[in-house]
Amino acid sequence: MKKKILNAAHGAYRFSNTWTGTIIIVLFVIFFIAQAFRIPSGSMKDSLLVGDHLFAKKFAYGISTPHLPFLEIPLIPGTDGHIVDGDEPQRGDIVIFRYPNNTQLHYVKRCVALPGDELFVMDKVLYLHPREGDEYAKKAFAGYELVEVQGKLWVRNPYAKEHPGIHNDDKIVDNGLYPRELFDFGPVQVPEGEFFMMGDNRDHSNDSRFWGAVPYGLIEGTPWFVYFSIDDNYEVRWDRIGKTPSDLEQKEVLERAVSERIREDADDYELY
Repeated sequence: MKKKILNAAHGAYRFSNTWTGTIIIVLFVIFFIAQAFRIPSGSMKDSLLVGDHLFAKKFAYGISTPHLPFLEIPLIPGTDGHIVDGDEPQRGDIVIFRYPNNTQLHYVKRCVALPGDELFVMDKVLYLHPREGDEYAKKAFAGYELVEVQGKLWVRNPYAKEHPGIHNDDKIVDNGLYPRELFDFGPVQVPEGEFFMMGDNRDHSNDSRFWGAVPYGLIEGTPWFVYFSIDDNYEVRWDRIGKTPSDLEQKEVLERAVSERIREDADDYELY
């Protein structure tokens, strides 16, 4: 029995050293375990920066349908986007998903509301009424300001305490030049099976305020850790390498991210 196991292990090892074996192993990792992504835009500043290269944990929310790399063609047709369902995103998670209007594109945003949650934006501030009701809001969001509107309690600016990278841009003002959704939106209730996404760089994020909530089938995973990071001046951000999203919220790392944004985005008025 031991000899058979050793022979099988040796055969597997030899197969893994062939081109075919190597390709199969690489594709298995990309499809089901981890995939490399690069943050291309500033919608998640100050939490994730342009030039952050990260590995995504592909199995965090079930197993998504594998797609042919670069061509983004699904290898298993007829699924709803997942071949195995798993956990759903939680409020406050950073999520990697396929853009509903073009599923060949990947977006990275923060999940701010679950199916059944209600939300609105007023004067650029997010308000959330969780589906569990008022008592849950009092307990789950202890320390946050709660506002009563139409007989319901709404959490003002949820997630900002736990995720200090969330911010607004003071130079984006309601003067008629910017989309109305940045300043006032809703109220809406998130449809069943969908998740409302917003960028941490609130006034520069093209997100669910503009194109709706994201179906579960389009959710691919969550950032795992940064394996490389480089800024627009081609300088390596050594302090970010090896960090998880939680690590990037540490005071020293976040302060450097804020300083970089202030320095480089003085003339930035775009949505990403």
